[in-house]
Amino acid sequence: MEIHQSAVIVLLVLAASFTANGQPDDVKPRYKNFLNQHLGPHVSKNDCDKEIRKRNITASGTANGCKEVNTFIQANKKNINVVCGEGGTPQGRNLFKSNQPFPVVTCKLQSGQRHPNCQYSRKKSTSSRYIVLGCDRGWPVHYEEGVINV
Repeated sequence: MEIHQSAVIVLLVLAASFTANGQPDDVKPRYKNFLNQHLGPHVSKNDCDKEIRKRNITASGTANGCKEVNTFIQANKKNINVVCGEGGTPQGRNLFKSNQPFPVVTCKLQSGQRHPNCQYSRKKSTSSRYIVLGCDRGWPVHYEEGVINV
């Protein structure tokens, strides 16, 4: 039996796609939501209003729909994802603290009548911090605001 080179290439491509997309179906929407709310490799403190509005980041269960605080991690997906594995230290309850600090932009609500007219502070909102993420089967799905250590 002879194996054709094209068949080997197809198998390698399929194997690579399964590895890249080996995420459980029930985790995918939570991971995508996490990225939408917190992935910000190029977000600056002056971009808070624009990014939160563009990404439609809201706070359900609040009177005005404006999220009090939203943090953007200034890193790429790969560097953030490793916090849920060898790049993080387990903290209990599926939380992992990064082994290295990350630059982050913290957007704090200054005023807002109702979403999408939320306005966020531009003062001293960029810092370098260890981040704490909620992980599900090795994928970040939650940014833990209250456990960040500076």
